[in-house]
Amino acid sequence: MPDLRNLARITAAVRAYPPVPAERDEPFWEAAVALVLREREAQGGVELLFITRAIREGDPWSGQVALPGGRRDEGDVDLADTAVRETCEETGLDIRLHGELVGPLDDLRPRTPMLPPVIVRPYVATIVGAPPVVLSDEVAGHFWVPLDALLDPANRRRTRVRTRGAFWMWRDAIHYDGQVIWGLTEIIVRNFHEVVR
Repeated sequence: MPDLRNLARITAAVRAYPPVPAERDEPFWEAAVALVLREREAQGGVELLFITRAIREGDPWSGQVALPGGRRDEGDVDLADTAVRETCEETGLDIRLHGELVGPLDDLRPRTPMLPPVIVRPYVATIVGAPPVVLSDEVAGHFWVPLDALLDPANRRRTRVRTRGAFWMWRDAIHYDGQVIWGLTEIIVRNFHEVVR
């Protein structure tokens, strides 16, 4: 089991992992997100970047805690390009300049009726140091969560969340410093934990 406080061991586990692609048996659009990791210099350990999406009409994840990312553009060579481009657009962090794209995790294909048909590919990335985060107008805020806290079972619980259309549902969620991480983002974090533990 990799030490969750050791970035080199985490990235080695991701590189060794054979990701599972999603079935592509119906029309869909593709998207990619980045799990951006960095070492916590003063405190030790590793932390993960989250964003809070701005409230925007037509955005199915409007106002939610998320990972940087978005829809694949025609100019993107592949979904790795999408993850790098979207992370830079939303946070100002250029993964290729300040770190590296380590590798993909399993594709996800949410089947929630309120969401468009999409396949999301998460990529693990690292950055070195603390380059400034410059948020786009699509993003309301950002925060870093230590992996020890993020993956601590004491911070996980079923939570009543409000979705588009004012529906309330019970979902698995991670609670940290007043933030609630749920839905697709929570699933991606859980899958990441399975890969690196």
